[in-house]
Amino acid sequence: MPTRFKLNTGAEIPAIGFGTWQDESAQEDAVIEAIKAGYRHIDTAQAYRTEKAIGQAIKKSGLPREQLFITTKLWNTKHHPDDVPKALQESLDDLQLDYVDLFLIHWPVAWKRGYEQFPKENGRVVLEDIDYVDTYKALERLLQTGKVKAIGVSNFSKAEMEKLIDNTSVVPAVHQMECHPWLQQHDFCEWHKAKGIHITHYSPFGNQNEIYSGGHLGRLIDEPVLKEIGEKYGKSGAQVALAWGVTREHSVIPKSKTPSRIKNNLEGDFKLTEEELKKIEGINRKIRFNDSSTAFGKAFFTDLEGSPA
Repeated sequence: MPTRFKLNTGAEIPAIGFGTWQDESAQEDAVIEAIKAGYRHIDTAQAYRTEKAIGQAIKKSGLPREQLFITTKLWNTKHHPDDVPKALQESLDDLQLDYVDLFLIHWPVAWKRGYEQFPKENGRVVLEDIDYVDTYKALERLLQTGKVKAIGVSNFSKAEMEKLIDNTSVVPAVHQMECHPWLQQHDFCEWHKAKGIHITHYSPFGNQNEIYSGGHLGRLIDEPVLKEIGEKYGKSGAQVALAWGVTREHSVIPKSKTPSRIKNNLEGDFKLTEEELKKIEGINRKIRFNDSSTAFGKAFFTDLEGSPA
């Protein structure tokens, strides 16, 4: 049976999800392939521009809606509380769905309202003075509509999480953040566990994405420790990187458009031993590959481990 984890809402989230960032034109076929392979957790965002393709893929799959766990995210230009319900409805329309299982604030920063994805003046992104607490309160109100089953956040720091919890009434069900064997964030992860907040790892293969810097470090999935552990199970270093997240009771969302890799990633759903987890602890380089602080006009992750690659 594929591993599933219980959220603080009582709902279950499949341990391995299918990421859909980038490759817009390839996503319909990729998601069809993923559903065929057995994925039941699909992750997207308004900013990825892949929601329409995913909606088509879900429709073509013929799978009953209740068998799927769908996550999408609110973009930075839609943080004003008045814009939140409209942004959700736009995502639902593109996905051809009546509800999403999880709706996240994508980043804790608000940009100029409107439909320009990256609103800029003089080469810099235009910020709006909107508190993410107010944005999150608008997400809370969506729970009463039935159009979202759970809410959460992505890319928040510890201080931002604490402020959010102290000033809102619904504890986030999920925090989606960069996490992999080179950025393990044990203390922050334990903090989430104590609060009952589930963690989803994005970029579970570290610097595998071609837009990330850090190629000079080699590839995380070629890390000798991961490959050595994989040999014992007949698995690859990539599959061990996923199993590391699953064993920590976190969900992971690898992405691929190659049918063989799509299938192989799903086979990362297995458990490692305590001894193997200890070995992997030894390769924590505390390297963060996705830090958009400069481009997004706000310093992120200031109280977390992880130096830019």
